[in-house]
Amino acid sequence: MKKIRIAKNLVLVSALLSLAFAMPAIAGTKSDVKKLQAEVASLKEGQQQIHDDMAEIKKLLEAAARAPAPRPAAAPFEPKDLVVGDSPVLGSADAAVTMFAYSDYQCPFCSRHATTVLPQLVKTYVDSGQLRIVMREYPIEAIHPRAFAASKAVLCAGAQDKYWGMHDKIFANQRSLTDGDFTSHAKLLELDTAAFDACLAGEVVDDQIQGEVNEAYDLGISGTPSFVVGLTDPEDSDKVHVTEYVRGAQSFGRFQSVIDGLLEEPAETE
Repeated sequence: MKKIRIAKNLVLVSALLSLAFAMPAIAGTKSDVKKLQAEVASLKEGQQQIHDDMAEIKKLLEAAARAPAPRPAAAPFEPKDLVVGDSPVLGSADAAVTMFAYSDYQCPFCSRHATTVLPQLVKTYVDSGQLRIVMREYPIEAIHPRAFAASKAVLCAGAQDKYWGMHDKIFANQRSLTDGDFTSHAKLLELDTAAFDACLAGEVVDDQIQGEVNEAYDLGISGTPSFVVGLTDPEDSDKVHVTEYVRGAQSFGRFQSVIDGLLEEPAETE
């Protein structure tokens, strides 16, 4: 319906412009001419606004077409075994506790966590070797149309060992999420921008992102940021048995309680 309304407006603007340009020939005074000229200028501005609106609608339609089909509500969280794989990591593989963070780069609550609580977790637990943090991409495109592109940007930067640098820059500039903004960040991070842009325009990391979205859904995660935490397998650091679920941009104290509780669990014995 909005497209039809815009088309009608364009026809009306065109007709009014034609009439306005013809009116000076029959206008009786200079003031009439100036008034008509002002109206023409206003109509031109309106026409430009319609053009801009159509461009924005096109972007939204493209984002909607790329978004996954709606799913039924996720099941409640239950303990599960996860694999770290090739995901970006902060901390040692020998850390007793591993936390998987599911994040959306257009989510303001994810930004709050990344800029306030994450540094505290790193200082208190990661730097001491007790905690490993694994990043998972979870763009929720239904409400954040640029989140998928932002996830591609961080993973493309990660291909050049600058995932965390891009992570920090995007969260620090969350209102600037065009491909051009990502390329500007890549230049500041001294990346090979040609390779970065090719990755961003291609589909190399698309399957990884969708796989992590599916994993989040299977865990019962329906919002961001969300975190699942568990003990690292002492025999295989790639495996983690997650038993705790923390939803939302919680306080450092909430994470502290979960991590300390796991650290205090007695080691399993045969």
